[in-house]
Amino acid sequence: MERRLRELDRLDEQFGLGEHQVHRPVGAPIPLPRGRRARKVRRERKARGPVVPGLLIVGLIMAGVFLVNPSDSGRRLRELVGFDGRLGELVGVPDGDGEYAFATTQPGDPDEPVSWNPCRPIRYVVNPAGAPDNWEDLLAGSITAISDATGFQFEDTGTSDERDFDDRIDGLNRPQPVLIGWADEEEVPRLAGNVAGLGGSTYLERQRHRTYVTGAITLDSELFAELAEERNGDALMQAIITHELGHVVGLDHVDDDNELMYADNVGQTELGPGDLEGLARLGSVDCA
Repeated sequence: MERRLRELDRLDEQFGLGEHQVHRPVGAPIPLPRGRRARKVRRERKARGPVVPGLLIVGLIMAGVFLVNPSDSGRRLRELVGFDGRLGELVGVPDGDGEYAFATTQPGDPDEPVSWNPCRPIRYVVNPAGAPDNWEDLLAGSITAISDATGFQFEDTGTSDERDFDDRIDGLNRPQPVLIGWADEEEVPRLAGNVAGLGGSTYLERQRHRTYVTGAITLDSELFAELAEERNGDALMQAIITHELGHVVGLDHVDDDNELMYADNVGQTELGPGDLEGLARLGSVDCA
């Protein structure tokens, strides 16, 4: 920013950015009557005007730096002037003694997580092929749980027949909505064994700051078909979806079996204290 301001000073000295140049024809001036001469002088003074163009350029540069600066100074400046475009309420970080872990952290700072932009909705699309009949209710419950814990807002972009669970950024580097769907191990070999689902996100990096922009959730269709017949099946299916959504927003597995993000979870159906703390920290990041 200092470099750009110095360049503006140089241009101002060379070209006079603070004024509109008044161009006059070459040759002898034509005398004007006294009254018209006075009006002519006033018009020329008005044409010269204030230093608006230069100030406008400086203001635009400062506004750009102000809006996109991901550093602590940028955050404090935005807070000072009350500029915060986050879509949801800022969730307070609970004082818990649970365990949580972030899937990815920022370059050079292992304590700062990679997360989503809280000033943009997390868009998602669903492929319901192979899903249980009540998949909409199950998904809505999980999204509500994650949204309440993070403050992130989710945007439903409808259903689709897409099945590209691995690459959600197209050839023009445009992120696609998070894809949520059901598959078997023949289609997605990583679902083999005791894997109930897969979830994760992809980030883009700008100015050494990473932000998640898309992701995918793949749920085991055969397991969900079995759980749909069990007495406590709905609670277990929703817990699996919430667990995978936890991965999508930025949480990793933990070793504490009291947390929903426990790697081998078989009975926990609610978010634990560590889950809630980690989710709140993911949602408290600055707008990217």
